[in-house]
Amino acid sequence: MSAADLRAAGGVRSRRDALLLSLGVLAAIVAAIVPVLSVVEAGAWALGALALVCGVLATGAAARAARLPAAAVSALEAVVWLVLLTALFGRSTALLGIVPTPATFASIPALIAGAQDEIRLGVAPVAPGTGLAFVLVAAIGALALVLDHVVVTARMPLLGSIGLVAVSLIPTIVVPRSVDVVAFVLLAAAVLFLLRVETRSRVDRGGRSTGSASLTAVGIAAIAVVAAIVVTPLLPQPALRFATGTGTGLGTTIDPNLQLGDDLRQPRAVDVLTVRTTAPTAPYLRAVTLSRFDGRVWQPDNGDTVGLPADGAVFSPVSVDDGIAVSDWTTNVAVGQLDSPWLPVPYPAATVTGLRGDWLGMPSNRTIVSQAGSTRDQQYQVQAFVPQPTLEQIRARGVGGDDLGSNVRTLPADVPDIIGETARQVTAGASTPYDALIALQSWFRSSQFRYSLDAPVEDGFDGAGLDAVADFLRERRGYCVHFASAFAVMARTLDMPSRIVVGYLPGTPDGTVDGQTSYTISSSQLHAWPEVYFRGIGWVPFEPTNSLGVPTSFASAAAPGSTSSSTGPQQQDAATPGAQPSAAPSLGDQNGPAASERTDGTITARGVGAWPFVGAGALALALLATPSVLRALRRRSWRGAAARGDALAAWTAVRETALDLGIPVPAAESPRRFAARIVERHGSDPPATGMLLRAVERASFAGDAIDPSHGPQLVRALDDIEHSMRASTPGIRRVMARMFPRSLVRQPGDARSEEAVRIGS
Repeated sequence: MSAADLRAAGGVRSRRDALLLSLGVLAAIVAAIVPVLSVVEAGAWALGALALVCGVLATGAAARAARLPAAAVSALEAVVWLVLLTALFGRSTALLGIVPTPATFASIPALIAGAQDEIRLGVAPVAPGTGLAFVLVAAIGALALVLDHVVVTARMPLLGSIGLVAVSLIPTIVVPRSVDVVAFVLLAAAVLFLLRVETRSRVDRGGRSTGSASLTAVGIAAIAVVAAIVVTPLLPQPALRFATGTGTGLGTTIDPNLQLGDDLRQPRAVDVLTVRTTAPTAPYLRAVTLSRFDGRVWQPDNGDTVGLPADGAVFSPVSVDDGIAVSDWTTNVAVGQLDSPWLPVPYPAATVTGLRGDWLGMPSNRTIVSQAGSTRDQQYQVQAFVPQPTLEQIRARGVGGDDLGSNVRTLPADVPDIIGETARQVTAGASTPYDALIALQSWFRSSQFRYSLDAPVEDGFDGAGLDAVADFLRERRGYCVHFASAFAVMARTLDMPSRIVVGYLPGTPDGTVDGQTSYTISSSQLHAWPEVYFRGIGWVPFEPTNSLGVPTSFASAAAPGSTSSSTGPQQQDAATPGAQPSAAPSLGDQNGPAASERTDGTITARGVGAWPFVGAGALALALLATPSVLRALRRRSWRGAAARGDALAAWTAVRETALDLGIPVPAAESPRRFAARIVERHGSDPPATGMLLRAVERASFAGDAIDPSHGPQLVRALDDIEHSMRASTPGIRRVMARMFPRSLVRQPGDARSEEAVRIGS
């Protein structure tokens, strides 16, 4: 076959492969953004993104068909990206509706700011407004532009796949969820198609097709995809464990150190418990109590433990004064996606049956804990004997007791004045400890306070220490941790023993089983509340958190038909004798009233927090930086060998740099001819190239041994050659050589480089 025939055949094949790669990029982008629909609702933005991607890729295909240089192809695609983006979002300020003007560019910061607000305050899946839609469409269009250059122009589909994988992973990082098998298969198929088209176009040095090897490689990859789908779900799944520091943010464990902000701000709620009870309303479930307070953090209680006996009677029934009624209630709990060593139980538990594994009871606070086990998939029954004092009985009781110890009273010496002074002002009219505590509870639940998950973070007091409590009392915005900690600290300033409980709010009714209402509790209902000890009654919970639960109060014995309850912070309301408290609202569908609130008082969606997006962005940057880092390490290795006098190592480094810069490096070309070509056509430094060429020829043909004394000269020649070649290469190619070095996936002298020189392309 003549040279003209080879050139014609190569051109047809090249254009066909470029078109197939463009179609593969389109399919891969669509597959990569399918998981995005789990966090952003589908709508007009998705159609706009698809139109923009098609426009960019079609422009690239047409420009290549017209045999335009690679730089011109990318420039035309950038123009089309800008014009279409303007037509979609900036028609009102654009010339002829498509040509951006200064006013068009001036509107971009407002759109980005709007997108940031939507991301910060939105609940997945977010219904995107104009700002978020603009950012999504622009980013996806830019992804298409970059991938077109990397995959189609530079022929590096493997590196292009890094960006696709990063895009598909971001939604999973932001919103923990199961793998979208359909999206995974589509993305894997698209990536395999790109690899297949690329490898099929290669020929070996003798001109024989390497299709067999390509099919083998793609077949192995396809088997790996199938294995990932079929086998991986069958493997043991790692369980999320409790962290003693900050919360995991995934809501599937319990953080007893009051770092609940991350859990409450999680982007997606997970059902963790199902409860049935004989009590008139679903009880609060406690997991751990916190009594020790050093001014900065509340520490979980520890103490003597007892083994759980076979009959489950781990604690004796509560001891109360004569005349105080005690109710016997049984609660059945089924645990789902909750992995914690603390067992959620109603208070005051006496008997716990049905548990698997080794569990211990802590008599001092009637909690159940395991040193090695987990709550995950446990099903158990709890019998609780609940004191039911009347309003008169609890008013007649004092607080505290000789056997409580100092932990429940101790405060640091440097308590901010605002805490004690405010406690005394709020309770000034109270005649009994109970009345003082009710005054505190009512004050926190009044219109002077607002529940907010975002305000604490924004104002810098997302914690439970004394400084955070003081700031909370000034700002009067926060969530359950702030309300509970402030209440407990203020009670201690009034010489009342107090502690904090971490557990779960009552769940949402979801049906009836065996005549009992079933309640589902989600991870977003993780909660904290305070307790105060009353003599002859025990620990009494209160609910100061504004907009959550039902405030604690007790019915008067003189009220006809009244009954008192003590199922948790949602006590019977004395003002409405006999009425049952309403179910505690969930924390906003993700966090019910626990949603952030605007300054005008209107409720908005709960913020998802910035950390998931920061993590996703960091992962994407790490993935994009990986090729450059690997190439730098590889070059450092060759340079180190050259410094030890290895001329062939220096020559290999030069050839790889040339390959990264898009310079053909065919295997059939002699070192002398290659050196002459990079000097004449690609700006390589002549003296340095000549020096290195002579060293290579001596090492190759004269058998010169490696001489460390020649190392400095070889390194200088290597640096001069690389610097001069880079200086004579267009800027865009230098950037691509740094970010996506071809030498990581293609060796100097491979079939494509040889073919490129032979057909003159």
